[in-house]
Amino acid sequence: MSPIKSVQARSVWDSRGCPTVEAVVTLVDGTQASAIAPAGASTGSGEARELRDGGTALKGLGVKAAVEATHQILAPAIVGMDITDQAGIDQAMQAADGTPDKSRVGGNSMIAVSLACLWAASKQAGQPLWQYLRADNVAALPLPEIQIFGGGAHAKGSVDLQDFLVVANGATCFEQSLEWTAEIYLAASKMLAQQGKMLGVADEGGFWPQFGSNEAAIAALLDAIVMAGFTPGKEVSIALDLASTQYFDGTRYHWRSEGRSFDRDQLLATYARWADNYPIISMEDGFAEDDVEGMCAMTQLLGHKMQIIGDDFFVTHAPRISERAGRGACNAVLIKPNQVGTVTETRQAVEQARRLGMDCIISARSGETEDVSIVHLAVGWDVPQLKVGSFARSERMAKWNEGLRIEQTAARTRPFPSPNLFPWIKKAGAAR
Repeated sequence: MSPIKSVQARSVWDSRGCPTVEAVVTLVDGTQASAIAPAGASTGSGEARELRDGGTALKGLGVKAAVEATHQILAPAIVGMDITDQAGIDQAMQAADGTPDKSRVGGNSMIAVSLACLWAASKQAGQPLWQYLRADNVAALPLPEIQIFGGGAHAKGSVDLQDFLVVANGATCFEQSLEWTAEIYLAASKMLAQQGKMLGVADEGGFWPQFGSNEAAIAALLDAIVMAGFTPGKEVSIALDLASTQYFDGTRYHWRSEGRSFDRDQLLATYARWADNYPIISMEDGFAEDDVEGMCAMTQLLGHKMQIIGDDFFVTHAPRISERAGRGACNAVLIKPNQVGTVTETRQAVEQARRLGMDCIISARSGETEDVSIVHLAVGWDVPQLKVGSFARSERMAKWNEGLRIEQTAARTRPFPSPNLFPWIKKAGAAR
């Protein structure tokens, strides 16, 4: 196998017009591959630290320091290594960084290099990345979770909840799930225009409306599903990213858009009422990142009828998943490679979740690019769900389109969606 010849990095731009890191790995045999780091707006305190330049230029968000760290620290650590030794490469980079949160070189530079190495290995093997990661070479397409309305940190707090999403759980293939979502997205656009509630488009491509309350946004999403001609719950369900850390002050949860505040029990009662009144399939980060008691209570009360997902709560960190899930918190884990900084650690988080019987959802970030790595990770690792953002903007559509290409070119695919997902839902009948 060919060793690594060089590692280069450059500053490129993400979907919010902010700098980010692209890494390019070249092998001795001439094989070359690249990857780009995403960035989050709603981030967990336990995430790998990005390395930004600070100062006044570009609001301090420049990545010249991260590019330099790639050249001066990461490249010397891995040049000459076997490109197929992903675990060894990632371990060498972590050792070169020498910090628990990757703050010396930056999680942004490290994940870009780690993913670029993985792509280079698959190119050298002459295989698509998803196929390189699989033993049986049977594509397992993930079920999309797609934002229709954006709120919270992605939409200047127009509503407090961050994402109002749809999941086409009754679709029979990846292509059909996207077609159904497109119909709902168009129906929502028409509905908002008729009601005069459109403010714009949020960070991830979802509509940015003014609803007046968080529950009104859920009700509007239900209306859009029906307006598009689908049976709520059976064919298409609702998922919510509550991103509650954003409105937690350490004692109470504050919905500023409504002028309301809640203690833990009051907020849980609200979630339970929504679960009774709406076809909700998932709730993510319903309590703050360190409110373990709240997440345990939510899982105990609602975990038998929906996914209770941890995002900032777990930050794709296998030991944290083990400790917190072991206390009874959550039944599903959101997986974001840049939260932890390397491919190997991301895979460890997926494997730990599986050992605990938890579902996984691979996710993009609000600051995204044309990079499609997460689609291949989802297919290659048989992760049954994929959350990318909305059904608009090229950085989002690049990933949905990559899933289509994989589904249409794979020699064989596994049943869609995964038969083990959402056992509480009666499966829809024949495809439309």
